[in-house]
Amino acid sequence: MAAVAAAVEREAGRLTELDAAIGDADHGANLKRGFAAVAATLAEEPPATPGAVLVTAGRELISTVGGASGPLYGTLLRRAGKALGDAGEVTRDELADALEAGVAAVGQLGGAVPGDKTMLDALTPAVAGLRESFAAAARAAEEGALATVPLRARKGRASYLGERSVGHQDPGATSSALLFAALAEVTAG
Repeated sequence: MAAVAAAVEREAGRLTELDAAIGDADHGANLKRGFAAVAATLAEEPPATPGAVLVTAGRELISTVGGASGPLYGTLLRRAGKALGDAGEVTRDELADALEAGVAAVGQLGGAVPGDKTMLDALTPAVAGLRESFAAAARAAEEGALATVPLRARKGRASYLGERSVGHQDPGATSSALLFAALAEVTAG
């Protein structure tokens, strides 16, 4: 989570620029604040298990991030953490299963599916890639985020723009790719 917080802080300006084109220009700032709070909370009182880390992170995001991002990322992480349970160690496949449950919960909460130009366009292929490797997950998430450029948004604030949403990369898919890039970076070292 500390690596995710650092990546979001580093890329907050770019996320906000992407959001300015098709949203309300607060995605980067909101996530920067939220993941900084997550990192601080986890450093202050480190949870004992990977599942507890994700549940704590999700709860913190829900309470500190405004707009749709807080509930969506919070749901993703909390549901994945709950799926991991109290296990002290987690395999990559167990993490993939847990994140798959989290992604399903995000889709249900937002009423979105891949192709709607949302974070699911990066999360769904990332979880599939995670079954191969952390690096494959990061690549799939980045490719999924880039693939949102030609799409017309069908969910979220960007959907209000109709055809004008075409030609812009989705900020939620982009921030989701950052999450998997940070995961790949941490596991490679």
